[in-house]
Parts: sequence; structure tokens; C-alpha cells
Amino acid sequence: MKKDFIQDPVFPECPIRNVLARIGNKWTLAALYTLNKNESPMRFRDIAAANPDCSQKMLTQTLRGLEADGLIVRTVYPEMPPRVEYALTERGKSFMPVMQQLMDWAYNNLHAIVTDRERFNRN
Repeated sequence: MKKDFIQDPVFPECPIRNVLARIGNKWTLAALYTLNKNESPMRFRDIAAANPDCSQKMLTQTLRGLEADGLIVRTVYPEMPPRVEYALTERGKSFMPVMQQLMDWAYNNLHAIVTDRERFNRN
């Protein structure tokens, strides 16, 4: 089995859990949002600057995972010093409406969720 295949120990044959394991990561959504918002290829340092609370190591791992899944493309330009840019692929772009719906839902329900959490924690 490939090392990038994320296998759920309880449901190893479930393809949805495999994909959601990558998409459900908060840095994955942040990186995709940043690339989509910019609408043009971005350099690593620019993605990092837009997500200052993400460590360089975590951002590197996230971008590699997104590249492995075909959601982004990494282009290396043969210059000195080398220039590397990241951009959404068509698959990555096709995920943006789904991600936007999730973000809209979270925004519209945030206050009610926080209120329910506080009530739950008081009991």
C-alpha cells in the first residue's frame, strides 16, 4: 500500500474516510483557501505569510499532501536561486464551492455552536 494512502483502522476500505482525512486537516483548508483567494500561483513564503500560525514544517507537509492528491501543482523554475510556485489544479478548483459551503455553514452557525458548547460545559 502506498505511504500516502490514509487508511482508517476501523473501516480500511472506506474511500470517503481516506479523502476526508486529508481535507479535514485545518492546514489543508487554510492552504487551499489562500491559494484560491489569491487566484494566481503563489510562492511558499507568501502562503506562509498568509498563514502565520502554521509552522514551516507543517505547511511543507500540507503542500506535499495536497500535491500528492492532485489538488495543487508545484512548479519549479530553473533559475538561480530556484523559484517554486504553487497553484490549484482543476481538481482543487472543483473543491472550492464545497469548501465555501462549509465555510458559510460554519460562519452562520458559529454563535449557536459556541453558545451550545458553553451550556454543555456548565452542566
